[in-house]
Amino acid sequence: MLTSLRSTHRFLADHLFYPLALSSLLALSLFLLRVIISHSIYVYFNLTWNLFLAWLPYLFSLVSVWLNQRHPGQWWRWVIPGALWLVFFPNAPYILTDFFHLEARPYLPLWYDIGLLAAFAWTGFFLGIVSLRLMHILVENVVGKFFGWLFALIALGLSGLGLYLGRFSRWNSWDLLTQPDQILNEVLEKMLNPTKNPGFYGFTLMFTALLFVSYLVFTSIQRFRLPDKKGV
Repeated sequence: MLTSLRSTHRFLADHLFYPLALSSLLALSLFLLRVIISHSIYVYFNLTWNLFLAWLPYLFSLVSVWLNQRHPGQWWRWVIPGALWLVFFPNAPYILTDFFHLEARPYLPLWYDIGLLAAFAWTGFFLGIVSLRLMHILVENVVGKFFGWLFALIALGLSGLGLYLGRFSRWNSWDLLTQPDQILNEVLEKMLNPTKNPGFYGFTLMFTALLFVSYLVFTSIQRFRLPDKKGV
């Protein structure tokens, strides 16, 4: 049993579970403190639900990686959790758009709520970035580097689109499973009428670019190594 616990610990540590959990704990602690001071649980309560949804793509990516490690070379075993990851992936960076709700409120200064929203936003953001990196590596190992990056770019583009649909059209990820035809019709209608929907294009492209550049920075940091003393 001790060996199993050590193996689980190493798996979680290798896939950044602990810093992501710590970031989540910080965000939830800030929210709890707000509840205690304001005597109201309803203000920004949506952040806790959105944080839960942001964890889903990360957990699906962990399941995919675990299945790949248990059954190397049998990529079809992680197709279902991988597909679920793609469906729920936009939920992770979606918390960035919760800054729409920022406004001065009683009991606490505005700067506190800025920090509160930032804590939730960066946690969801990194949950998404890390989960994308895990899935990117899995796909790359199966079909090569070019298609691995193509997969990542498509996922980022769909995420930017998902952020728009979630924020302005109020669609949820599970609606993609229950009402795919209605979502597709709305997307096609907006895409075919660009002059009537500049916000659709602007919002989607801006957040896709933001996620793409952030992902490039993250992957570059992973490869970054300080020079040894002889090279300084």
